[in-house]
Parts: sequence; structure tokens; C-alpha cells
Amino acid sequence: MQRHFDEALEQLKQKLLRMSSLVEQSIGSSIKALMDRNAELAYKVIKADDAVNMLEIEIDELCLKLLALHQPTAGDLRFITSTMKINNDLERIGDLAVNIGQRTLDLIKVPPLKLKINIPKMATAAQAMLKDSLNAFVNKDSKLAYEVCKRDDEVDDLNHEIFMELLSCKPEDLTPVERVIDLVLVAKNLERVADHSTNICEDIIYMVDGKVIKHHITD
Repeated sequence: MQRHFDEALEQLKQKLLRMSSLVEQSIGSSIKALMDRNAELAYKVIKADDAVNMLEIEIDELCLKLLALHQPTAGDLRFITSTMKINNDLERIGDLAVNIGQRTLDLIKVPPLKLKINIPKMATAAQAMLKDSLNAFVNKDSKLAYEVCKRDDEVDDLNHEIFMELLSCKPEDLTPVERVIDLVLVAKNLERVADHSTNICEDIIYMVDGKVIKHHITD
């Protein structure tokens, strides 16, 4: 019985790693499509979301099966419950990649905005948070997870800077207005990628150390 349980736990870990890889690739591709104004790549990101959604369901079902049949305790229980939460955050990040892809398809229909909007810096910061959160999971590295959580403020600040910069522009620089709305939404989606990466790291800290840091409860 224990051997079957251990095999199922390993299967669960491998599925979550596969989910992580798909989502990281989707975010990277959506950002590249945006920067390169590449419609074909944006469409690929949107289409790839089906695989992420199906894998989310598989992971949830396996988690529930393990909880029901084996009634795990201690570290195994924390791993399974944390995996369920991380799985949900990864699926939401996949949705955010789709949103960026959809905004890209709108943005490439009009000339690029002739302003220095720092979307690339924000995209790099959010993408790095996601990558490091996944590395923290693979290596069970709660120290790295803590460090990622602290970087969320940087992405929030960049999102605010972009919004304020657009707000301060001359009306004639912002036409068509739909282009500006799309850029604001792209920035918001990147900010949400950072938020979900932070959520993942909070769950990793619980999984590894047994500590709850959500809502600054340890302050």
C-alpha cells in the first residue's frame, strides 16, 4: 500500500512539473508575441490553454483520490493540499497568458504607441518571479520562496508607474483609446502573474516549513 502511495505522489509531482513547464512557456510566448507583434505566436498561446486546463483537472482529481484513499498526514498532507493550491494558481497564470495574447492581437492592428511605456521591464520582473517560484517548488527551497514574495512590490510599483505615465499623456498621444486600454490590461495581467507567483511561494513555504505567511499572519 505504501509503495502505491509513494508512486502516486511521484506521479502527482511529475504532473505538476509538467503543468509548470506549460504555463511558464505560455507566459514567455505571450510576452514574446507582444514585443514582436507576432499574431501567429499569440494564437498559439491561446490554443495551448486547452492542455493546461485538462492537466489542471487531472491534478485535482489525483489529489482528491490520494486524500480519500490514503488519508495522508504531516508532510504528505501538506504536499497534496499545497499542490492543489499551486495547481489553481498555475491555471490562472495560463489564463493570464491567454489574456495577454488576446490583447496582443488587438494591439498589432494599430501602430505602436510612441511612448516609453516600460512593459518590457515589468514583463521581465514578473516572468523572473514565476521562474523562481517554480524553481523553489522543484528544490523545496523555502528561502528562495521568501525572496520571491518580497519582489512582488517591485512589480506592483511598475504597474503603478505605467498607469500614471499613460494617465499623464496628452490626449492626442493616446489615440486610439482602445490601444491604451489594452496596454493597461497587459500591465494588469503581468501584475497578476506576480501575485499568483507569490501565492505559489506562500504555499511552498507552508509545504516545506509548515508555516502560514498568507496575509502577513506571521508579523
